[in-house]
Amino acid sequence: MGQKIIRFSDLTGKHVENDGDLVRIVVRQHPDLEDGPVEIEALADELTSVEELALDLVTIELHYPDADEPETVVLEAEAFNQLASATPMAEVLRGAQRVARTVPSQAAPASAKERVNYASLEHAGRPHKGRTTDAEKQLVQKHLDEINERLTAEGIRTIDLSNAEHVARYGLEALVQERSATLG
Repeated sequence: MGQKIIRFSDLTGKHVENDGDLVRIVVRQHPDLEDGPVEIEALADELTSVEELALDLVTIELHYPDADEPETVVLEAEAFNQLASATPMAEVLRGAQRVARTVPSQAAPASAKERVNYASLEHAGRPHKGRTTDAEKQLVQKHLDEINERLTAEGIRTIDLSNAEHVARYGLEALVQERSATLG
């Protein structure tokens, strides 16, 4: 039995005939976004006006004397520029003191230097940039439901058997066929 995956744009619901027309969109910040970045897909022709709609934004940190952490504020560049009343903002910025950059290895806490073992039940199935090892694939194949429960509890995307990337990444083709046979 063969299986056919039909893909649709997350923005318009239009049918995707060619995967090469898809654009992966990572939404990093949005007022309705609660648990960190998410990814969606859309057809390239649906995004032609995105560049024209883009705003010139400024991200600033406010370091108040009585606060433990700085407050990050994002605002339109034009509004930020208007804060400088005595001198144009471009001049203020040119004359401003540079912020010292921290060396990442010095700034990172010791725990961040430790490697995460994705071939353990504790971490298997979490999104990561590295290669998916055979050990992680085997864990996901044997414990998919348990791993998805953990991912859901952690607010992380689950492994979706209808997602071709997930199926390929974790070698879940046989599981897809098995579950399709029990449903059909």
